Amino acid sequence: MRISEAQYQQMLNNKLAKKSKYGNKKVVFNGIKFDSAKERNYYLKFQLMEQAGIIKDLELQKKFILQKGYTINDKKRREISYKADFCYVTTKDDKYHVIDVKGFRTDVYKLKKKLFEYKYGIEIEEL
Repeated sequence: MRISEAQYQQMLNNKLAKKSKYGNKKVVFNGIKFDSAKERNYYLKFQLMEQAGIIKDLELQKKFILQKGYTINDKKRREISYKADFCYVTTKDDKYHVIDVKGFRTDVYKLKKKLFEYKYGIEIEEL
């Protein structure tokens, strides 16, 4: 059976537009890409909190190195890192917060969370 070019393009587009593994839909807001609408909504909340002076130093997608890269038997191994969705400091007590907006906790995330908390001594707050 032969298919037309238009049918082929339609099939190709359907494959490219497949659903996310965990059902979330990526969202772009003010030129910033978020993994979900839930994450974008927390960003808006944190922006308002920063404008009100409740928090300061809001950061998005901050990268933390859990283990440096290394070489063994002439094979390079990449670093292991964790990217927090949000980080900020509360102004009343100067406490540093690391926030992860979660819909589903993967095994890899659980392991990185433990490594992060051990190395940095900061508990990741899950929303």
